[in-house]
Amino acid sequence: NETRTALDLDRMKQLIAKDKISKQQFDAAVNAADAARAMAQSAHAAADEAQSNIEVADAKRAQAESAVAQAEAEAAGAATAPEQVQMTEARASAAAARVQQAQAALDQARLDLDRTSVRAAISGIVSRKNVEVGQVVQPGQLLLALVSLDDVWIIANFKETQLTDMRSGQSVDVTVDAAGNRRYRAHIDSLAGATGATFSLLPPENATGNFVKVVQRVPVKIVLEPGENPDHALRPGMSAVTTVRIK
Repeated sequence: NETRTALDLDRMKQLIAKDKISKQQFDAAVNAADAARAMAQSAHAAADEAQSNIEVADAKRAQAESAVAQAEAEAAGAATAPEQVQMTEARASAAAARVQQAQAALDQARLDLDRTSVRAAISGIVSRKNVEVGQVVQPGQLLLALVSLDDVWIIANFKETQLTDMRSGQSVDVTVDAAGNRRYRAHIDSLAGATGATFSLLPPENATGNFVKVVQRVPVKIVLEPGENPDHALRPGMSAVTTVRIK
């Protein structure tokens, strides 16, 4: 980003010299280049500081390990003096504690260095982005929405009268408008514990006594067989036609 804004600024300088752009556009390019340069310097400084912390932690650990070795040597040489042995063992324990403390500082420095890069927990496609390059973000701020295309399933709302012979594990044929005549192999994973109307925003109220029987629909989760979506053609939100083989 620093290189790009610097190149943009060079081009803007040529254009402003020929009065091809406004002063406002040139000032915006200068500000963008300065901001990118500042961000790059800040990132370099953070990385240098983390690396320096690692080196300091390594040095402390080496020093503590040396102290442990020296204390153990003193303990071995003072075997004839019980009191001196106890004191030496105490110093060895203290040195070992310093080793653990230095190791903890080293681990923390490595963790801080690793956290300078933000990594997604899963692979997928960015569907909504709420941040731009150069923007300052806060802890916990939503940066983007990531949709995984490796774990895709279908929710089919079957009528309750169609569930008589349906069971988990039954094979299902799935067709999607976007895939043309292609059929996907799948199977029933599970049946919902209640109808869709039960958890709707305004569930039906039959306490008035004016009851009219309406066939309800029950969500059924259908999972694709392995290797059925290698090209990631199926996307969340698409409509599908499902045919369950009950025999």
